[in-house]
Amino acid sequence: MAHSLAAFVLVAACSLGAQQIGNIDLGAATQIHAYTQQRASSYDRSGGNTDSIPLGVGQSATIFDQAGPGEVTHLWMTISSPEDFHLKKLVLRMYWDDEPTPSVEAPVGDFFGLGLGDYFNFQSAYLAVAPDKALNAFFPMPFAHRARITITNEGKENVDNLYYNIDYRAYAKPLPVGTLYFHAQYRQQTPPANWNGKVTNNYDEATLARKNLDGRDNYTWLEARGEGNYLGVTMSVLQNQDGWWGEGDDMFFVDGAKLPSIQGTGSEDYFLGAWDFGTEGFSYLSFGAPQKGPERVGSRSSVYRFHIDSPIPFTRSIRATIEHGHANHRMDNFYSVAYWYQTEPHAPLPALPPVEERLPRVYGPAKLAQ
Repeated sequence: MAHSLAAFVLVAACSLGAQQIGNIDLGAATQIHAYTQQRASSYDRSGGNTDSIPLGVGQSATIFDQAGPGEVTHLWMTISSPEDFHLKKLVLRMYWDDEPTPSVEAPVGDFFGLGLGDYFNFQSAYLAVAPDKALNAFFPMPFAHRARITITNEGKENVDNLYYNIDYRAYAKPLPVGTLYFHAQYRQQTPPANWNGKVTNNYDEATLARKNLDGRDNYTWLEARGEGNYLGVTMSVLQNQDGWWGEGDDMFFVDGAKLPSIQGTGSEDYFLGAWDFGTEGFSYLSFGAPQKGPERVGSRSSVYRFHIDSPIPFTRSIRATIEHGHANHRMDNFYSVAYWYQTEPHAPLPALPPVEERLPRVYGPAKLAQ
């Protein structure tokens, strides 16, 4: 897995005197700051070395509950569980300012970019998974009055140990007027609802003849109402048929547009790779395909893209989508988390699918054709 580009960019930026790389402020240590650095963690309150908490079946734990104004800057956790796919069965939720519905709701693994229930290592500006099974998130998460973060065990076995550190800033003054709040939305399709039972090739005549001008039947990453900025998405793909799962264009519909406000040229193009992502995984500051499988049934791929250079603004609404192959002819399983900032209140998030429906499993062509 390649990290050389990220390292090169950081070194080059330092040599050029730049102060900002993505969400990393290189000059932060040279300034006086009007906040107190704080941490909420699972440390042993007795002074011993049992620095974790258990999480029983069906139980929820509040791992962060702080008064504002403040800002979460880093979330780290690692999980010891005997259960397969516990990354899909533990649910992370975040609430800002005593809102009735969460601004973040996603399986823990999907939130950290591990959308197929297995661990792998990668590095980006906002998310990183380090050896061994260390989950990190660096999204700025401001809150005016109160922030609460919970984890719920929806699995069938107890979590033996949940370790966590949550770093945050406690501010003495109110947040600046117009501060936007962090949100994350989980979605999945397994397989696409519009699939017609026929397995086609990206390049056969029937597929090439298909047209998609308005995004009908596209896979939706995000649908939100309000004013804010779309930051990016992590997505995992489990193939139900052979061949390349991409060739699907990204399409963004901003402020009620009927036709795409922004349209790309293919799945690997949106995630800033090329030619089916080559032969091996890669991860950089703002984009990557750290998990790259072969082009056949059962293959697993995971990708991400953060619009660090220019988040996509919306004033009333946004719908961020991508095709399932050209004009939605593919039938692969998609699992995604979109990340964005917006004003409150937000529209309710889509209902989280039941645990069994979240677990990745292959729907082979024979099964789908029934």
